[in-house]
Amino acid sequence: MATSTSAILGLIFLGLANASVFLMFKLWGYPFDKETRTSEAPLALMRLHRFLGYAYAMLYVFMMWHMVPRLWNYQVELPPRTVAHLMLGITIGVLILVKIAILRFFRHFEESMPYIGVTLLLCTYLLIGLSVPFTFREIALRTQAGAFSDEGIARTRQLIENAGLPPEAPLNQLASKRKLREGQRVLQRKCVVCHDLRTILAKPRTPTDWVRLVNRMAIKPMIGEPIYKEEEWAVSAYLIAITPDIQTSVRQQRQEQVRADEAKAAAEIATATMETEAATDTRVDTYDGAAAKALFEDKCSQCHPLTDVEDYPPRSEEETTEMMTRMIENGLYLEEEEIELITRYINDNYLEQ
Repeated sequence: MATSTSAILGLIFLGLANASVFLMFKLWGYPFDKETRTSEAPLALMRLHRFLGYAYAMLYVFMMWHMVPRLWNYQVELPPRTVAHLMLGITIGVLILVKIAILRFFRHFEESMPYIGVTLLLCTYLLIGLSVPFTFREIALRTQAGAFSDEGIARTRQLIENAGLPPEAPLNQLASKRKLREGQRVLQRKCVVCHDLRTILAKPRTPTDWVRLVNRMAIKPMIGEPIYKEEEWAVSAYLIAITPDIQTSVRQQRQEQVRADEAKAAAEIATATMETEAATDTRVDTYDGAAAKALFEDKCSQCHPLTDVEDYPPRSEEETTEMMTRMIENGLYLEEEEIELITRYINDNYLEQ
């Protein structure tokens, strides 16, 4: 099931829960004969409430029928948000069974139904709140980043040329509205089989990293429909296209963390070397401003617009170092010489006077 379809069903599920609970409040306001266990509430409202309850239960079963098999394909260790989502789903199922059992076999517990109904509503809000927002976030990223605009397509075309795609990949076709939409559909239908959208969209990556990551996921064995080569290229292009507005996440894979730590150490060494050479006046100045500008524009434009540096320039050399360290931690890989070159270029051209 596509994530957009799942989100729509989730909102319908939440709407049914709200309608059922608030209608229950109204029905419980009518006189009730405890001996005959009958209410003076209008029959039409009682039938409507029963219909809403059955619709809620059937939609729950339908969604679980599609969602539970995904667990067999999930990561070895489920992320905390997915565990919470799973526990809430199980809780809702148990409460539905308890509610049906009371209505069918244990009517003497009927006075507890309002509490069960309210608990179901709260669990439904939490369940939907853990999943639906990230579907709309993916849509917002696509819209805000302008992935399908002429400018966005031109930018994507430029980035995928050096993203490490194989020679047979049709680069011009991948950077088109049709292929980007195809990549979005692959993301929503196939990538979410093993990952939720939050895991996918939580961390910005360079174009090369996206290509490597998608390839690594595509070749993994899984139950269900595989990701074919053409789909792999399309979803890589789509992720590259929406990268500018993806926010940073503290969740990082071990290999990426090691690489970030090494690059961070390189940044600190480069900064210390520059300070030492400046203090002892032993540095041979081989700085090439044009090369530094080209490197800055090439590397820094991979994850965000260059205007970000112009709009929010560093106020000191220490802030420049902190900014470079933050970019490296977010996935930007640089050699020690490149770190020193970009750092000096920013200090010379963007540092607030």
